[in-house]
Amino acid sequence: MPRARIRGTRLRGTGVRSRTVLSAAVLAALALGLAACGDDGGGSPAAAPASGGGTVVIGAASNGAARQVSLPVSEVARIRAELPARVRDSGKLTIGVGYLPGGAAPIAFLGSDQKTLTGSEPDLGRLVAAVLGLKPVVTGATFQNLFVGIDSGRTDVAFSNVTDTQQRQQKYDFASYREDNLGVEVRKNDPLTFDGDYHALAGRTVAVRPGTSLQRIALDWQRKLKAQGSTLTVKYYQDPNSTYLALSSGRVDAYLESNPAIAYHVAKTAGTPQATRVAGVFSGAGTTLQGLICATTKKGDGLVKPVADAINQLIQDGTYARWLAAWHLQDEAVPTSRINAPGLPDSAL
Repeated sequence: MPRARIRGTRLRGTGVRSRTVLSAAVLAALALGLAACGDDGGGSPAAAPASGGGTVVIGAASNGAARQVSLPVSEVARIRAELPARVRDSGKLTIGVGYLPGGAAPIAFLGSDQKTLTGSEPDLGRLVAAVLGLKPVVTGATFQNLFVGIDSGRTDVAFSNVTDTQQRQQKYDFASYREDNLGVEVRKNDPLTFDGDYHALAGRTVAVRPGTSLQRIALDWQRKLKAQGSTLTVKYYQDPNSTYLALSSGRVDAYLESNPAIAYHVAKTAGTPQATRVAGVFSGAGTTLQGLICATTKKGDGLVKPVADAINQLIQDGTYARWLAAWHLQDEAVPTSRINAPGLPDSAL
């Protein structure tokens, strides 16, 4: 979310990665739509199976951010039996998504129909609910209020790009489902390959958002290269539009950002004169740590094990791989869902 990858793209203190700039009308619609998301799972009935499994539509109304695909999912009785009685008897799984007010493609955002909450996170929540034989109820909140919902019991589980940290483990349980990765985006015809070794960027110009840990990472690389007699130029852009204009015009060679955000942009620009590609992914927390994106539940409430087992069922039957592929997030695949894996220390954030 490789070792501890995507820490750097997140705006510290919010947990929110780079956000797609939306119009005022879309922002208003999103605020209304997410706040009102209810029993239909934020989309059409096909996207929100009732108990007994069903068909989950991945990438519904994603406007090209995902390859829409319908995935059949069967309820697994042995996993459903693990559920706390209060959740099993309710017949529903209340899924929290913390991306009000603006949304963040491809993680969670208002779909092109102006009513469907689409994105990789709510889609995985719907898949997990189907395995558990529960009806998904997707609710929207700010990232901070997402945890308030878990604390109060209004939200059963968050699927919201939450990274497992040592500090958060004091109050919450985690079931991992993606690596937490950063990426390097370049023009499609640029031969750069990046595996985390900053020497590959010698003599290059990279773009980052100011105030993020990606800025810290880039400046650290710049300092090390200077000490070795080489250079790395770092330029700052506040919004994606300015960054991509600089990239397409050649004013910068590469853009350092969260892997999901880059994957989204690569998919959106494929086949256009502005086409880009991912040159590589890397860890934002060093070579010895692996950050993980996790489903998040209230500590000790008994829900984390069935959620982890449901994710592992999806991994084993191939549904998980198809979900990742639909959202172009194959680089963040995990081999298994782990409960409360070692969280990132504060020093890695």
